[in-house]
Amino acid sequence: MTDGDDDFKEKRLLRCPEFIKSAINKFKSRPSAYLLIPAVAAFVGWFTNYLAVQMIFYPIQYRGISLWRWDEQPLGLIGWQGIVPCKTRAMSDTMVNMVTTQLLNIEEVFRRLDPAVVATLLGPEVPKLLESIAADALPPSGFAPKLFRAFFFALPGRAISTMAGLNRSFLEGLTVGMQDNIGALLNIKNCVIDQMMQDKALLGKLFRKCGQKELDFLTNSGLWFGFLLGIIQMIVALFWENPWALSIGGAIVGTATNWLALKWIFEPVNPTKIGPFTLQGLFLRRQNEVAKEFSSFFAKNVLTSEKLWHSILNDPTTKPTFDLLFKNHLRKFTYSLAGGFGLIPGARLFSTFLAPQAIAKLPNHLHVLHPYVDKTLRLQATLQTQMERMTSAKFERVLHPIFEEDELTLILAGGFLGFLAGLIQQGIETGYVWEWLSKRRDWCRRKLVGRKGRSKDDTH
Repeated sequence: MTDGDDDFKEKRLLRCPEFIKSAINKFKSRPSAYLLIPAVAAFVGWFTNYLAVQMIFYPIQYRGISLWRWDEQPLGLIGWQGIVPCKTRAMSDTMVNMVTTQLLNIEEVFRRLDPAVVATLLGPEVPKLLESIAADALPPSGFAPKLFRAFFFALPGRAISTMAGLNRSFLEGLTVGMQDNIGALLNIKNCVIDQMMQDKALLGKLFRKCGQKELDFLTNSGLWFGFLLGIIQMIVALFWENPWALSIGGAIVGTATNWLALKWIFEPVNPTKIGPFTLQGLFLRRQNEVAKEFSSFFAKNVLTSEKLWHSILNDPTTKPTFDLLFKNHLRKFTYSLAGGFGLIPGARLFSTFLAPQAIAKLPNHLHVLHPYVDKTLRLQATLQTQMERMTSAKFERVLHPIFEEDELTLILAGGFLGFLAGLIQQGIETGYVWEWLSKRRDWCRRKLVGRKGRSKDDTH
């Protein structure tokens, strides 16, 4: 570099306004401190967004001091619970309403079951069920159990054929009766919400499976949003003498990165043409992909045959209806059976005794049905097809509620953490942090020297 070049730069600097010269001199005096501002802002943006994502799902149970909390609010006086675990009931209710009103017709789905196939699968289980009831009712040894087994398993071929026909008729009739009354026998809302409340991590797993790409974007976008805003923050710090510039700037970075990322995920809802570009929220562009993930998770983890039957048999709002339906069909079965053997007078007493025992033991014999029911209902294909057909506005409601419930909390949390990071930057810029670190280093050295001195005295 020649002397002429230096003279030219000095003359150009002299022609600059005073505030620009001041900023340039400030930067020259401590370039590393100012260049660190965008880097720290990038880290703050990433970290606040990462923490915001973690706060959505964790912790599952409230952690902190439960001195005072509002119902279904994640923030306590001192403590926090993940937004999704805290609001599982409300979020599950919203999701089930979407499933039952827009994706699934329960009556139509259960009509896919063939009563004849159900009877074929369950038929061999009926004698086992009756034997189990008899084993509980009769003495474990002696003549009575032998007589029961002889009656049911050593009958003439014609009698066994008659019983098999009655058994099949009973099972087919029960299946048709359930299909006709499935709305009263199966409460999908309770079935789903009960599962979600028993395992509060389940809903979070569903949301993460469907929206992992958006959650990763929310986290990673903080890095480059933070860096860009950090450049602005650095420029402000050069021109603004206020010592709180970095702290205020950090709060702005933390708030803005969370807000921008959330907006970018869900807006605009519908494809919007701006010049040569078509803009739409990141989540909404992946509708078909999300539909596949959602339907797969729901069909394999929530609305399985086993869990549907468990709800039918245990939900207080549906169990009485099933019990009544089962008793009515069992009464017809026992009357037909008793008529075949000339035992009609005892049929009512027998069915009255048998019904509650059979209902209690029924879950032990339904395992033969589950593979057929899961395959035949085709819930995954049905849910996926219907979700792919949803409008963008309706599809947006699949995932957005988990952010929307406490969007302001997440944004403000980002601002608070950004403010704390800004304080650290402020300490670096003013030299206070380096001074504090130097004092800590000297203190550690003195401690170490003192320990070495004591150890030498001990050896002597």
